[in-house]
Amino acid sequence: MCSIHLHIPILSENAYDIRLKLTKEVLTIQKQDVVCVSGSDHSANVHLLRNAGDEVTITVQYLREAPSFLKLPLGSPGPSSDHSSGTSSPLFDSGLHLNGNSTNTAPSSPSSPIANEPKYEKRWLDTLSVPLSMARISRYKTGTDKLRSNAFEVLALDGVSTGILQFYTAQESADWLRAMSTNISDLTLQNMKMANKCCSPSDQVIHMGWVNERLEGADSSQLYKFKFLALKGSSFYIFSTPPVSTLDWVRAEKIYNLCEVLFKIHKLWLVDDCWLQANLYLGIHQDFDLEDQRPYCFSVMVGHGKSHYFNVELGCELAVWEKSFQRAIFLEVQRTGSKTYMCSWQGDTLCFTVDFALGFTCFDSKTKNVLWRFKFSQLKGSSDDGKTRVKLLFQNLDTKQIETKELEFQDLTAVLHCIHSFIAAKVASVDPVFIDSQSIARKYMYSN
Repeated sequence: MCSIHLHIPILSENAYDIRLKLTKEVLTIQKQDVVCVSGSDHSANVHLLRNAGDEVTITVQYLREAPSFLKLPLGSPGPSSDHSSGTSSPLFDSGLHLNGNSTNTAPSSPSSPIANEPKYEKRWLDTLSVPLSMARISRYKTGTDKLRSNAFEVLALDGVSTGILQFYTAQESADWLRAMSTNISDLTLQNMKMANKCCSPSDQVIHMGWVNERLEGADSSQLYKFKFLALKGSSFYIFSTPPVSTLDWVRAEKIYNLCEVLFKIHKLWLVDDCWLQANLYLGIHQDFDLEDQRPYCFSVMVGHGKSHYFNVELGCELAVWEKSFQRAIFLEVQRTGSKTYMCSWQGDTLCFTVDFALGFTCFDSKTKNVLWRFKFSQLKGSSDDGKTRVKLLFQNLDTKQIETKELEFQDLTAVLHCIHSFIAAKVASVDPVFIDSQSIARKYMYSN
């Protein structure tokens, strides 16, 4: 357990002085309401005190004329000698205690020493605790692609929000963002371990977490909505809310087979942010698709030419998702071993199999006679019409000539993604370092 204390303003209708306390599992926000009563009459102040609650802190300004007005010794301390004089303060003697505690005892004699001199204390009220398990962080202004300057919001699983936390400096914002993000990631990992205890070895959770999914509005405007993604067993899941029970896994909005999806990073670039500059320097690369103003975007392409476009808050999250997809797909290819798809050519119904050990095989769906078979290394190229038809170019090992095999599939995209997954898994099994060297996000991580 660790705790951090910091005074920052919170943005809402009004600005409040608050204190943040971060432990391993909970973010606590304590707010202090301040009411200025200067100029208020006696009855208004009495009414305010009667309705102020159990704890009240009264902050007053020392009045030099007070000793003579209250007929106290002239040696009563001024503002600069409150803590050095042995004489009690007139405010203390008159019953107004700076620590906010009321008293029914008689006031101390002006000449008697005071063991505990008056102290100015702040009483933190309206405490809000935000559980960090499955919580999410948002750094963007609502409905826009603009990052908040030195500010972010934390939202709990049940929807409780901290409000917009505005920090004084970029470094303070970076420190808090790093601490909260780390705690949320650690708690997510704990939840994954607990879930995996109830799952078979072939159905383990590889990674899960919050992202923003871009949605196309009716007016073609770009809208983002929080989604919870999970890589588990053979599938890629998209949820609107995190799964908290075994039954929740079948209630996902979308479920895709991992062999038939393709992960693609769209862009990563350095914004004017102290946190990113110090820890996640990823560079600016204009060769990536710049489809909006948000950094750290990736897409997951699925069957029938469809795709989901996502954005994460931090560059480190992008690197984790890239590595997690690679690992999940690799494990699924090894578990599956092979995938077979129905296809056709020139009126004949055929079966096309991608096998991790044998490569590519095409056989007649009725007679099961093998028409041709090639290893992965014999595939030299391919082309497709973007709809249903694909041409695969194989090199004959005997003649060294290129042979073209043309096939037609109902869901061509899924087949092409499957071929990509099996080839990538084959390369990873032979040379794991090669896969890491192709990682776009990790390639530029900590490059400074």
